[in-house]
Amino acid sequence: MKKTFDAHQRALPHIQELHAYVPGEQPQGEGWVKLNTNENPYPPSPGVAAAVAAEVPKLRLYPEPVSRKLRDAIGERFGLTGKHVIMGNGSDNILDLVTRCFVQAPGAAHTVPSYSLYPVVAGMSGQGLIDVPFDRSMKLDIEAMAATKATVFFLTNPNAPTGVPFSRAEIEAALQAIDGLLVVDEAYVDFGGESAIPLLEEYENLIVVRTFSKSYGLAGMRVGFALASKAIIGMLDRVRDAYNLDRIAQAAALAAFEDIDYFDEQCRKVIATRELTRARLDELAWFTYPSATNFLFTEPKNAAGETGPEVAQSLFQHLKDNRVLVRYFAAHPLTCAFVRVSIGTDAEMEAFVSAVKSWLKHA
Repeated sequence: MKKTFDAHQRALPHIQELHAYVPGEQPQGEGWVKLNTNENPYPPSPGVAAAVAAEVPKLRLYPEPVSRKLRDAIGERFGLTGKHVIMGNGSDNILDLVTRCFVQAPGAAHTVPSYSLYPVVAGMSGQGLIDVPFDRSMKLDIEAMAATKATVFFLTNPNAPTGVPFSRAEIEAALQAIDGLLVVDEAYVDFGGESAIPLLEEYENLIVVRTFSKSYGLAGMRVGFALASKAIIGMLDRVRDAYNLDRIAQAAALAAFEDIDYFDEQCRKVIATRELTRARLDELAWFTYPSATNFLFTEPKNAAGETGPEVAQSLFQHLKDNRVLVRYFAAHPLTCAFVRVSIGTDAEMEAFVSAVKSWLKHA
């Protein structure tokens, strides 16, 4: 006789209510122009391949448990020490560690719209997640942030999905106003944002989270890190999984991090293509938010001059039918009239613009 088990009913109550994070579509087969998950269009540093190959004979051995070389290199780059750094299996892992350590009643908070993983990691804690909504101006409401009384406040800077950056002065004002921890998620900062890292010296309620997935071209390796006070890093290390970063990932990340010239050149290329694409969208009289990221958030306008959710959905589907993937966020009133377009190579962006012109002729 088959023994049944009701997984839903036996799960913790707050997990029963949790909705998993839904990433951008990963297409199958060749011929797609993939502009929907903000990946770097260029390969990582040439030094990565050699570094990875050198580790293959050592795969029978466990990796260095705390990623010490990476911690020390990152700390030194930013004028700190390795004791101010923690490595994660992607920056998502860091966000989970922060939640496990520090989210208590009344819960966490975040600006809306922002990274859609925050509700998932906050939900895993069993605590609430308080929304601080943006309006179309995308101005940071520091008074509303402080009013949440959240023990952890997640702030993406530059913002995702709009790409809008916030100044270091605004971040400092938020640090002064709130009682809890401010987690500044700088996944895209290398494409033109202003980092909060210099504020770590004065503000112990600050955690800055970074990733190797975007500007370093290592999304497939899953490497993230955070910088904070030694005391915060010490607490995060208590809940960090042992060997949370494998030896291949450690080697790849260190090689990419040390190749500064290659890194700078790839960032410049992405920024140049972003601005060229932005100019093409301006020619169409589309509203596009100023971006300090490797994507653009734009409000499509059809040939009749109309905007809105139906117009954005129509463009999204037309692009997909022509094997160009972008991201569409239908659920929020501030995002439902927009599409988010990752910056690819010049050729990929030309394919995107050509598909847009095709839509304008036939929509």
